[in-house]
Amino acid sequence: MRSQAGEMFGSHRVASSRDVDHARQLLSEVFLPVDFPSARTSSTFEMQLNALKVGKLTCGYMRFRDAVRIETAEAENYHIDIPTRGRATMRAGLGAPVHGTQHTAGVFMPGRPVEIASDEAFAQLSLMIPRDHLQLEVQNLLGHELSGPLEFGGEIDLMAPGAHTMMQALRMIDEASHQAGGLLAHPLAAQRLEQVVMHSLLFAQPHNHSAALAGPSRAAGVQPVSHAVELLRSDPAHPWTVMQLATQVSVSVRSLQEGFRRSLDTTPMAYLRHLRLEKVHEDLMTAAPGTVNVTEVAARWGFAHLGRFAAAYRREFSERPSDTLRIGERTHQGDQLNLPERPAHIDSMWSPPAGLDEMLVDEADSDRTFTGG
Repeated sequence: MRSQAGEMFGSHRVASSRDVDHARQLLSEVFLPVDFPSARTSSTFEMQLNALKVGKLTCGYMRFRDAVRIETAEAENYHIDIPTRGRATMRAGLGAPVHGTQHTAGVFMPGRPVEIASDEAFAQLSLMIPRDHLQLEVQNLLGHELSGPLEFGGEIDLMAPGAHTMMQALRMIDEASHQAGGLLAHPLAAQRLEQVVMHSLLFAQPHNHSAALAGPSRAAGVQPVSHAVELLRSDPAHPWTVMQLATQVSVSVRSLQEGFRRSLDTTPMAYLRHLRLEKVHEDLMTAAPGTVNVTEVAARWGFAHLGRFAAAYRREFSERPSDTLRIGERTHQGDQLNLPERPAHIDSMWSPPAGLDEMLVDEADSDRTFTGG
């Protein structure tokens, strides 16, 4: 089921409910315990809820027909509320209110209850990131334990570049969520989208560790970089993150990144992207006719943004992915047509596959899948 205008994650409908108790139960199961103190009768209440998981990130869309007031229990995790229609006033504990609009969102910390008072026909995206998961990401980026819990500024400027990046990732998740067997079915691609959401939040939204993330770091030596390269080359299909790689070679994330820049003039993830592009090229060149398409192979190797993949592939190999696939299919067909001579008793049992001449006809250019960048 595709989303209606403005709706997101419509293929992952949890429920549409006019029953306050049912809505309360649904939100408690997906996010955290809530109450609707202003909704006393089901006749004046209507909620729609869509939700899905991307890695450890919970992505949700909720819409209310009437003005609503929501009170949550103390949160265990980080929550980001992004209005997509209407306005709402959001407040965590005794903190300053956040006036949520299509230009302003709110981020809320663990350990505090939140109140939301909305207009009629209000809708929002709701993200939930596990506390330990996000704090561990910061800890590994810094290379040491945090001096205190991660605390964000409560108001997110949705017009800022970092917020644009986060919203782009959420729109990609929304688009992929409608496709059976699409990007979200591939662990590498789903992990990449989850990381983009977290990193756009960590590097763009002010918090109490922002200065440390922005400060200089000591570069890793040659040996950790060589070990990291060996790990990447031995298993490029593994869903590597910089954090995992740095842990494996016993340095901080920032030290490993600086070591790659100094030793190889690249970054760990750029190096991994190069390896995966080579694997895509190899798969396209060796594919039997009609067995794969470019989109499938790209997703298999973790390329979530197909337009950028096509551009990176062309820079790397000076040809389009569809060109490589076509060359590989012709080579495969040519090998079939130029088989070595067989003994007579084998030739008498073998004949060319039916329709071989038709299979040599060029297929339509599959690169149009990537239009739109």
